[in-house]
Amino acid sequence: MNTVIAFVVIFGALVFFHELGHLYFAKRAGILCREFAIGFGPKVFSFYRNETTYTIRLLPLGGYVRYAGEDPEMVQVKPGSHIGLQFNTVGEVTKIVVDQFDRFQDLRFVEVDSIDLEHKLEIIGIEEGTEGVSKFNVNEKAFIYSEGQGHQIAPYNRQFNSKSVGKRAIAIFAGPMMNFVLALVIFILLGLLQGTPVNDAKIGELLPKGPAQTSGLKEGDIVLSIDHKEVSKWAEVVKIVRESPSKELLFKVKRDSKVISIPITPKSEEIDHKVNGLIGVYAPVEKNVFSSVKYGITETIGWTKEIVLAVGHLVSGQFSINNLSGPVGIYQVTDQAAQSGIFYLMKWAAFLSINLGIMNLLPLPALDGGRLTFFAIEALRGRPIDRQKEGVVHFIGFALLMLLMIIVTWNDIKRFFL
Repeated sequence: MNTVIAFVVIFGALVFFHELGHLYFAKRAGILCREFAIGFGPKVFSFYRNETTYTIRLLPLGGYVRYAGEDPEMVQVKPGSHIGLQFNTVGEVTKIVVDQFDRFQDLRFVEVDSIDLEHKLEIIGIEEGTEGVSKFNVNEKAFIYSEGQGHQIAPYNRQFNSKSVGKRAIAIFAGPMMNFVLALVIFILLGLLQGTPVNDAKIGELLPKGPAQTSGLKEGDIVLSIDHKEVSKWAEVVKIVRESPSKELLFKVKRDSKVISIPITPKSEEIDHKVNGLIGVYAPVEKNVFSSVKYGITETIGWTKEIVLAVGHLVSGQFSINNLSGPVGIYQVTDQAAQSGIFYLMKWAAFLSINLGIMNLLPLPALDGGRLTFFAIEALRGRPIDRQKEGVVHFIGFALLMLLMIIVTWNDIKRFFL
């Protein structure tokens, strides 16, 4: 159960912050965001706030932000239709009702001659009980109701495609960017909580009943020499110990203001087919904001390079698709990380966040990178690619991604259960 909770929390956090990046920068650009969703399929929970419906959906396979102008559900009102209108105190239409009129009060009924809810924001028609054609100005945040469901209208300047290529690109890029920011924050927190490694010849945390502890070493001891060989860096201490399995070493250490000598015999352990000496001591660490920020930046950049390199190997054929993991494999590793402790779990979450950010930036249809590629082409051409053609490309890309997901999930099942 702990693993299930950890998996849901980690995966949910990665998706949440990814989509939050899209939402925040889209709203900053003035785009009407209709829905912020975690998961796909039927709604499990939802609430409406500040023009956006926030939903949790049944299938936890990702998430999305639905922008105005890219949604197909807007109600179409045709000339000749009979509609009900509700007005605010300055005479602007705030509600347009196309059916089930009895659910609303204070409606004024109009036979539509023409309606423009994108540019002019006006309805022209004959109001019931009057003669002649009248024009009704529509508030830019008006709602249109059909079958009891209300949708905020989307003037063209609030639609996604009305914005410049730059603003659209920022809104799309912000999702993967937030995954890198999340990883950075996690690594900084790790640095603050468990400390960041330093290369001083100083004894860090000791393993219980390890050779170092049983011999009398204490955390914080400064190592001056080992077998009369002076040391000043932690790497030098590690090198001497590893090269001396089962051989007694004389440690000269400074504790407080005293210098004492302690004999220690490293135990032998095979690591990567080689016998090494170990005394049961972790590297020394320091806990401060500066070193934690530096550690966060270094780890984020380092893991980004490693994942990009792995993707390059996959593209070049040096890395087999059979080695990829899907949700099942991620769950298995999450289980191992959860059993190893909260710090390992946090590192795993940071790694997954970077991985999600990089994967989404790949120039593949249906991914953020695919959309950014279309924006780049639009910038070079000076005009957008036909939206229907782009939609077909993204649909095919999505289908191929689902096929890939099925393949890697099957690989995970064979690897772990068969």
